[in-house]
Amino acid sequence: MASGETTTRPRTAIRLDAPPPGWSVAADVVVVGSGVAGLTTALRCAAAGLTTVVVTKARLDDGSTRWAQGGIAAALGDGDTPEQHLADTLVAGAGLCDEEAVRLLVTEGPGAVHRLIESGAHFDTSPETGEIELTREGGHHRRRIAHAGGDATGAEISRALVDAVRSAGLRTIENALVLDLLTDADGRTAGVSLHVMGEGQHDGVGAVHAPAVVLATGGMGQIFAATTNPAVSTGDGVALALRAGAEVSDLEFVQFHPTVLFLGADAEGQQPLVSEAVRGEGAHLVDASGVRFMAGTHELAELAPRDVVAKAIMRRMREQGADHMYLDARHFGAEMWEHRFPTILAACRAHGLDPVTEPIPVAPAAHYASGGVRTDRYGRTTVPGLYACGEVACTGVHGANRLASNSLLEGLVFAERIAADIASEAAREPLAAGAPVTTPGSATVLPLTDPGARARIQRTMSLGAGVLRSADSLREAAAALDAIRAEADTPATAPSTSTAPGAPAAVHVSKPAVPGVDAWETTNLLCVARVLTAAALRREETRGCHWREDRPDRDDREWRRHLVIRLDPDRSVVAHRTDTTAFPPTSSREHQS
Repeated sequence: MASGETTTRPRTAIRLDAPPPGWSVAADVVVVGSGVAGLTTALRCAAAGLTTVVVTKARLDDGSTRWAQGGIAAALGDGDTPEQHLADTLVAGAGLCDEEAVRLLVTEGPGAVHRLIESGAHFDTSPETGEIELTREGGHHRRRIAHAGGDATGAEISRALVDAVRSAGLRTIENALVLDLLTDADGRTAGVSLHVMGEGQHDGVGAVHAPAVVLATGGMGQIFAATTNPAVSTGDGVALALRAGAEVSDLEFVQFHPTVLFLGADAEGQQPLVSEAVRGEGAHLVDASGVRFMAGTHELAELAPRDVVAKAIMRRMREQGADHMYLDARHFGAEMWEHRFPTILAACRAHGLDPVTEPIPVAPAAHYASGGVRTDRYGRTTVPGLYACGEVACTGVHGANRLASNSLLEGLVFAERIAADIASEAAREPLAAGAPVTTPGSATVLPLTDPGARARIQRTMSLGAGVLRSADSLREAAAALDAIRAEADTPATAPSTSTAPGAPAAVHVSKPAVPGVDAWETTNLLCVARVLTAAALRREETRGCHWREDRPDRDDREWRRHLVIRLDPDRSVVAHRTDTTAFPPTSSREHQS
């Protein structure tokens, strides 16, 4: 279809307020995202002979994967086995992992890593043996973390996959924010609408028509004031899926990384991560007096699962009235810092700190979403033709708390499974690329949130739904978020006086939001924040990385269950609790897999 000829709009229960697509392209598969999950899926689909388009929010090499410091976990070392990796993952997941999904991860993982190496990724190797060097991280009883460039594993994996995509000649659309899912008259996936920022072959709102869409959009850390996530991590994939009618699960389980470089109590946005691998190599957590506090807290001390370490840090901070603790690795010496952790060393020195001679100030910050768009073991969501992979997905692998360095492995393993499923479908029945899309009049146009509310959303979430949560804080957060939503719904009404919990009273003048990237992102943030807060309020226990101060105990009898959530057309949050630890099937096809 020629540019400007289409007037297609997304067939979703809810859609963003956006102009109709002014251009379109057709493909068999469109992959949204350019991290390890997205690019691996795209490469495998292309290798199967499927016409594949990659859409990415920034540049192709700007995916979240490149920020991963520690490494990728797999049973690659002598004496290690998938069963041992399975056991560590299940313990970290605090009773909510899908054991069969984890078994797939750990058994298929070593082969997936070797295929990544065949794609061009270079991991650090021993100069004596030439074998891949392995380190330990929190929750692992064995050295099974492969790393590259010391602490630049994500950057190396991203480089290798980007090079492979370019060598394969895959079509890519960069600097493009995905907007909504397109569906056909039967409700099956038919592509996505998107907005390309800046000038190029395409610009403005357009569409990629494809019968298979793979969401690999990364995380949603930007809903909090302080996070390790890059600025592009605004929950776009989860928000799109919710608007399309897909189910999400385990969204309340946000992992707060224990050791993020503390830049001050008012620091906001992306914060430098101090990798768990630093503790894996022997760094100690200490308070201002130099006293270690993890020894005796857990059998693995500083290498306990992340939720345990984050809670211990928060408890010590509360006991001492402090806003941070310290990570002491002075005993590494300059040579080890420069060779093993050059990225972290440079980040510290850029902020006037030298870990060679002084302890590093650290505090927990939002890091990883253990939940997301609910999928089966082939990445299939509850919307036909829509897949999800990587951090945006909830495969059941992570449970209530992700085991360190399992995320890159999950992206690899489930990307291969998704590509295999799409190729298998195409073999049974040729994919109808670019199928016509119908437009019902019943879709709800979502009023856009004023971009000026972004900081309010982030502060609200950090104060009310951060590391420490309670029924009161979550209710206050929910009320503040509802007030922001009301402002978007009725922009001409009187100013709102709603504030984030704990914040001083303020008057917010509401104004209509103009369709554009800032408004679309802020609307996505608000959508995901509302759903996360509702889930956290509903789960009345402490489990994994969900810490309720008013419900401090784990309650297996009532809450060893998942919350499954969707949006109604009026945008109300509908949640139900599963009857068992197992997820219900995403479709009848799951029974046949």
